[in-house]
Amino acid sequence: MSDEKPTKSIDTIGLYCPVPLFRTREAIDSIQVGDILEVYADDPAAESDIKSLIKRTGQELVSFEKNEDTLKFIIKKLK
Repeated sequence: MSDEKPTKSIDTIGLYCPVPLFRTREAIDSIQVGDILEVYADDPAAESDIKSLIKRTGQELVSFEKNEDTLKFIIKKLK
């Protein structure tokens, strides 16, 4: 896990597909290269959807945590 503090954090708890994916994409687009985005979600589909988005857009998944029903993604914008 990176010790860098997130530049932006979004909470999509209680929102279901495709909203967490859309909000994550909007947040990635709104930050600068090198910035860190923290995303919280509880939609089971968000794990595969957001990981796929990160790979498809060329970003870095710095860390991923799954606790109970909550998912936490730390994403670094690379381009």
